[in-house]
Amino acid sequence: MSHVGVPRGTARKRRSVALLATGVLTIPVLAGCTSDGEDPTSVAVPQDIAPASRDRVADGSTLNWAIDAVPSTLNAFQADADGATTRITGALLPSLFPMDAKGEPRLNPDYLESAKVIEQEPKQVVLYKLNQQAVWSDGREIGAPDFVAQWRALSGKDSAFWTARNAGYERIEKIERGKDDLQVRVTFSKPYADWRSLFSPLYPKEVTGSPGTFNDGARTTLRNTAGPFRLRSVNKPKGTVVLDRNPRWWGDEARLDSLVFRAVEPGRRTDALAEGTVDVADIDPATANSIALAARYRGGNGGPPAHGPGAGITPAAALRSWALAHGSDEEAAETARAAREETREAVAVYAAEQKSLSGFAVRKSLEPSYTQLALNGESGPLSDDRVRRAIARTLDRQELADAVLKPLGLPAKPPGSHLALAGQPGYKDGSGALGERDTKEAQALLADAGWTPGGALRSTRDTKAGSEAEKKDEGEKPAAGEKAADEDKDEKAGKAGKKDEKAEDTEKDDKASREEGEYTVGDDKPGSRSSGGSGVTAQDKQPGGVAGAYAPVGTAAPAPAAVKSRLGKDGKPLSLRFVLPSGPGSQSLRTVGEKIVAMLDSIGISTQVTKVADDSYFKDHIASGDYDLALYSWPATAYPATDGRPIFAKPEPATDGSLLVAQNYTRVGSDHIDQLFDRAVAELDADASRDLLKQADARIWAAAGSIPLYQRPQLVAVDKKLANIGAFGFAAPRYQDIGFTARQAAGPPANGKN
Repeated sequence: MSHVGVPRGTARKRRSVALLATGVLTIPVLAGCTSDGEDPTSVAVPQDIAPASRDRVADGSTLNWAIDAVPSTLNAFQADADGATTRITGALLPSLFPMDAKGEPRLNPDYLESAKVIEQEPKQVVLYKLNQQAVWSDGREIGAPDFVAQWRALSGKDSAFWTARNAGYERIEKIERGKDDLQVRVTFSKPYADWRSLFSPLYPKEVTGSPGTFNDGARTTLRNTAGPFRLRSVNKPKGTVVLDRNPRWWGDEARLDSLVFRAVEPGRRTDALAEGTVDVADIDPATANSIALAARYRGGNGGPPAHGPGAGITPAAALRSWALAHGSDEEAAETARAAREETREAVAVYAAEQKSLSGFAVRKSLEPSYTQLALNGESGPLSDDRVRRAIARTLDRQELADAVLKPLGLPAKPPGSHLALAGQPGYKDGSGALGERDTKEAQALLADAGWTPGGALRSTRDTKAGSEAEKKDEGEKPAAGEKAADEDKDEKAGKAGKKDEKAEDTEKDDKASREEGEYTVGDDKPGSRSSGGSGVTAQDKQPGGVAGAYAPVGTAAPAPAAVKSRLGKDGKPLSLRFVLPSGPGSQSLRTVGEKIVAMLDSIGISTQVTKVADDSYFKDHIASGDYDLALYSWPATAYPATDGRPIFAKPEPATDGSLLVAQNYTRVGSDHIDQLFDRAVAELDADASRDLLKQADARIWAAAGSIPLYQRPQLVAVDKKLANIGAFGFAAPRYQDIGFTARQAAGPPANGKN
């Protein structure tokens, strides 16, 4: 699927996009989301991974896992690291505190015996006790030298290291060997609540010890690793990254012989699954629908396949399935038996695809990320917090969440926090600081900011027929009352006809502009256009007059009712530029945008919708601030005090007059919010730190720069024989437990030549 979003600039990068299912089969709602007496706003949707004990998972086989593209780098701390980087390094490198199913960091016993704060005064000291068996793939013990090298590379003190993140490492004062080689003492110069976020992933000193290996050496290969798998090959032309079992792994042995990450474009995922090229793939609702149809019609009567995946699909069942997938019904499917030969061929191809797809299941949960409406507060109308809050209180967040999640059978509760998601211990619904949806209150806020209905029209002084303003604008023309007495009705009728033609041309222009991908909603009525002007058409009718008649001298120029309802101030309309991605995989995001446009239009706010290429959407528009409204997503984190601050920190002016925004692409912030983050990250009492973050979140809501809309759905197609893999939700995969519950064919050779 296509992903539109932004990383947090850390190793915990995740892809993000808004999924929207329209016209797909409704998949049954997940069970076990809540229990009696539980608050549904604080319960996470469970992961869906077909769990199985290791003794039920066969030893051996190759698993092909789809990724969007071979990653540009295997160094998770570089700016161009992506979701594929995170997925691959998770199987190769130590992660000391991976997230569990509730979004909390949990000590990983494969690498640590213990890790805790042993001193707080005069300075914070953390003591790591390493697993005695933990070694790199070259046989060297994991130890203090690896911690020291990574700290020096990421501390920010040496600009020769090209790093995307220094958070936390800059607070370290020194790292020492403990009582023996298996102990590492880390002393902080300032208290750091999120110390568990450090050293994950942990790279060997051979990578982090010098700028050359850090910047370039680790981009395409990792010769020394310490996970259940080791890196065998990276083949960009073939689009594969091949891992095999690590013979020096000391933990539970990987059940798979090899793990192949295969680059498959989102638009080709259905074909790749049907062809057997991949066993696991993130998918969109359309592919999920195809898999659901295949399951529904396998065997012709819903029974199991006769011999292998999909073998029991009858021609009649395939025909019905094909007709349903193409917008028909079963009666029409029966009629289609006499269709043309090319239709029969299409049905045959579809039937073959159904046979293959029936061997897959759709695993689903909610991704640990949320999609937001971002309001750029740097300049223009949105620099006024009253306008931002009015827009926020106009949105029906529940309607948007329902549209995205309900067709997929997923819980549709809009997120109540910017810093945690439902199920995480720090979650609390802070949206009350902004207020519930209330269009009347929104209109009152706008009026208080000076934006009123009809405010975009010219003032009476400037719009009277024959006024000095008209003479100045149109040249020294005689006023209406000074027109020659011998002007006859035919001349007037001719003028009215020309105005009719102009109105018709206006309508055509509006339609054309919409089709070209840039158009204005709200101001695109005849006589108004995107400028919000007050032109008059032949259809305008004044009291006591007829269409096209001239008004007496001194009468204010009329305007259509639609224009009068437009909000404006000082003759200017309230019109906002809404930037959306234009790629085929972003249709769902555009549909959500259309709903938001309609909500804003209902209270008189005009929106100029601009569609841009997916590859430039973030770089050229979001990051640069070239937008008023936009949709993108943020991933959840176990460390909001660290990861949340650059997203919501108050922008600072640079020496050249520009703004230093870090990751705060809405340009909305406050000193108070910054102070709460600073206190939270230095508070070693977990409960106290969370309380400070909840206060910060309430103020982020009140500032109304970011409005969370819904948690992203997570849909994964998985071979039905696979266990311990699918929609992981918050949790990190446990790669050594993944495998087939029945012995599989060896699959394509994992020899680096794929």
